[in-house]
Amino acid sequence: MSQGVERALHTCLNLSWLDAPVPTGALAAFYELPPAYLNKSLQALVRAGILTSTSGPRGGFHLARAPETVSLLDIVTAIEGPEELFQCDQILRQGPGEHAGVDYRQSCAFAQAMRGADLAWRRELAGTTLADVRADVERGHPEAPADTRARIARLR
Repeated sequence: MSQGVERALHTCLNLSWLDAPVPTGALAAFYELPPAYLNKSLQALVRAGILTSTSGPRGGFHLARAPETVSLLDIVTAIEGPEELFQCDQILRQGPGEHAGVDYRQSCAFAQAMRGADLAWRRELAGTTLADVRADVERGHPEAPADTRARIARLR
C-alpha cells in the first residue's frame, strides 16, 4: 500500500475538524509533505466524491460528505483502486501438477486464502468510518481538533 493512503487518511481526518476549504500548500505543510504529491491524492479523493475542491484565493479542499458516511475503505479505494491486494499469476501452470484449461485463480489454495483475507480486511475498513476514527482520536487526544484548527490557520 502506498504512502498516499496514510497521507489521505490523516488529511481527511484533519479536514473533518475544519469548516472552510484548505489550500493544498497548508495541508502539505501540516505534515511537511511535497504539495504536488499530496495534491495527486487530494484529486483522487475529489474524483471519489470524498472531498470537494474550490478554486480561488479562499479555495482549497473540504470534505464533500459527513464523516459518518466516509468509510476507511472509501479512502483506501480512492487512492489505491479497487483491485485485490494479492494478484494470483497462476504460477501453478508451470508446476508439475499443471492441467490445461484450469483457472488456478479459482482453485489455488493460496489464492483462496488470500482472497478471504482481503475480503475480511475490506469488511473491517468498510465498517469503520472517518467519524469512528475521529471519535477515537478525540477521546485519546481531546486537544487534537483545536490544535489542528490553530496549526492550519498559521499555515494558510
